[in-house]
Amino acid sequence: MKKQVNISAIEQGTVIDHIPSDATFKVSEILGLENVKGVVSIAANLSSKTMGKKGIIKIEGKFLTQEEVDKIAIIAPDATVNIIERFNVKKKLKVSLPKVIKRIIKCSNPNCITSKENNDTTFYVIGSSPLKVKCHYCERSMGKEDIVLL
Repeated sequence: MKKQVNISAIEQGTVIDHIPSDATFKVSEILGLENVKGVVSIAANLSSKTMGKKGIIKIEGKFLTQEEVDKIAIIAPDATVNIIERFNVKKKLKVSLPKVIKRIIKCSNPNCITSKENNDTTFYVIGSSPLKVKCHYCERSMGKEDIVLL
């Protein structure tokens, strides 16, 4: 007999679902969950019919900013963000990559003006699967493996 573990529901906050298992802890790091006062549940390697394995994060009392959602879209482009109120899903959002990514990614070119001076970065999304972005300033193209979040 297979035992199942249940993660308790949250009264209000955010649930991020359909995270690739290998990105679950990176998403939690992006969100700075160590400072959240409410209940935080993080589960990785859960069975998923569509993904094989997935991760899920439940955060009581926290609602995400657009910048946080954009960062999640870079790391977990198929994730869904559920807004919970009174233990029910009030709103369900599919994350999506913005066409222009500002102040989220660090340029990998050490000679880029954004690396030498305190300029905000701007990248254009060239492709989403696989992820490919291009720096506005130096025009360097980067893939997912090159991306470092600020």
